[in-house]
Amino acid sequence: MNTVQPPMYKWQELPWKKYERAVFKLQKRIYQASQRGDIQAVHKLQRLLLSSWSAKCLAVRRVTQDNRGKNTAGIDGVKSLNPNQRLQLAKTLKLSRTAQPVRRVWIDKPGKTEKRPLGIPTLRNRAEQALAKLALEPEWEARFEPNSYGFRPGRSAHDAVEAIFKSLSHQAKFVLDADIRKCFDRINHQAILLKLQTFAILRRAIRAWLKAGVIEDNKLFPTLQGSPQGGVISPLIANIALHGLETIVTSKHPQAKLVRYADDMVALHTDEQVLKQIQQRISEWLKDIGLELNMEKTRIVHTLNPTTETAGFDFLGFNIRQYPVGKTHAKKKKHQEAEQSRFKTIIKPSQEAIRRHQQKLRQVIKASMMMDQTRLSGQLNPIIKGWTNYYATVVSKKTFVRLDYLLFIKLVRWAKKRHPTKSWQWITHKYWHPQRGRWIFTSKDGFPLLRHSQTPCKKYVKVQGPRSPYDGDWIYWSQRQARYPDVPKPVAILLKRQAGRCSLCGLYFRPEDQPEVDHILPKAQGGQDRYSNWQLLHRHCHHKKTAAEAQANRGANNNSQSSEEPCEANVSRTVLKPSSRGDSAA
Repeated sequence: MNTVQPPMYKWQELPWKKYERAVFKLQKRIYQASQRGDIQAVHKLQRLLLSSWSAKCLAVRRVTQDNRGKNTAGIDGVKSLNPNQRLQLAKTLKLSRTAQPVRRVWIDKPGKTEKRPLGIPTLRNRAEQALAKLALEPEWEARFEPNSYGFRPGRSAHDAVEAIFKSLSHQAKFVLDADIRKCFDRINHQAILLKLQTFAILRRAIRAWLKAGVIEDNKLFPTLQGSPQGGVISPLIANIALHGLETIVTSKHPQAKLVRYADDMVALHTDEQVLKQIQQRISEWLKDIGLELNMEKTRIVHTLNPTTETAGFDFLGFNIRQYPVGKTHAKKKKHQEAEQSRFKTIIKPSQEAIRRHQQKLRQVIKASMMMDQTRLSGQLNPIIKGWTNYYATVVSKKTFVRLDYLLFIKLVRWAKKRHPTKSWQWITHKYWHPQRGRWIFTSKDGFPLLRHSQTPCKKYVKVQGPRSPYDGDWIYWSQRQARYPDVPKPVAILLKRQAGRCSLCGLYFRPEDQPEVDHILPKAQGGQDRYSNWQLLHRHCHHKKTAAEAQANRGANNNSQSSEEPCEANVSRTVLKPSSRGDSAA
């Protein structure tokens, strides 16, 4: 790979397709070298990638254009960079042994009164972390355990839930539902650096990010432990720290199964005493990296038979439980064991998740008393669609119907409160209209409110074993991306129509990419909201296309002005000279 910086390009004109291919080729080689255990080759290829001009440009583009939190400022107050500043940052980007402190931000935890602390690095430090992640992630993707699903490319919470379902589909088991206390805040720094076993430049940079400190209320607080949430590389560091949990469980108890999603985990076995031994073994292992189990949230339950607690457990917003079917009240003792083995494993949305969703809908409706119906539907639809997409892979139909009924009651109260003197018949004809045999909450302009039950429930296909996006099987990963539950329907249809490729650059969409729907013919030029006028682009490709269209429009406007008669042009310039100067200053 040519690591020499080409100075002839502007940021918009860089050969991004060439850069993507070059960086992925190196990442694939790192992945393969890590799979065969060739650590020397891994480190050599990682050094080459860290010094690569292509990787530096991609790292800068990721934190300034692609990431959802790209407009969040660190302690320096810089929220965004223009193209020239991005190019300058890429030219000077390299891993350093020093780092600036992170800015403390507190966000609400869903359904809880406590808040979650985030540490926001500066844009430069974020770009450095993105560069380091490009080198580290392929190495560890080849080493991570197969039942680790959190914060990994191509894996999701649905894969973790499906792994649990497969383990429970033939036999009822005891479950150790474990939670690690403040995982991100208490990880031992020295344990992470020892487990990384990387070369000096990368180790010093990671140590600097871990020890950078936190600024809150204009005061600097040292970070003696933990990895601040909010950094680009923090999820990867947490996964590296917890790597090995599944191995220490299954090495001594081969019949046990441990499924982990970040710091949430469940262990399954048919013997309760074995699970107690596993809990003790996990607690001892966590002490070595400065962590401990949260005993208030850690418990052992049975999936079929109630013990001291009700049967089943909640995991990642799902309730997983087995229900007896058939004749379950046999009188003869010799038949009891056979009868109890007849069960059905059912996964549903948890009651806590349903309560949080109802509360969110209630808050939106309560704050929308002065809004019109169209704006209210516009605020509720994304909430309903996102929630139902997440739970559409399990047994959720009855839950969706129930939520539609409860939402209808809330909307009736909303309408009656807006029109206390009107009759129910008048309110009905104003806010509800018949469509396809149903009365729908919709405005006269035809902007309907989505129903929970509109989302069809469908089976989710779990990721295959230790597969990773770095194995190079683009057909498999592009097809999987079109089937992800949280992918909107238009995106899924366009992914299939475009065979998983971006219409502008021609590269495959990767699991960590953010596809965006673009109008081929803009609305300003008469384009319509139809699949025939839609295409799917990378977020950065969408920005590039939008900028090119804006520049073309400006050029067309300048040409139209220059084609006017000379006398009119001179008059307009003379008259508008003061105001035009004021506009440019604004």
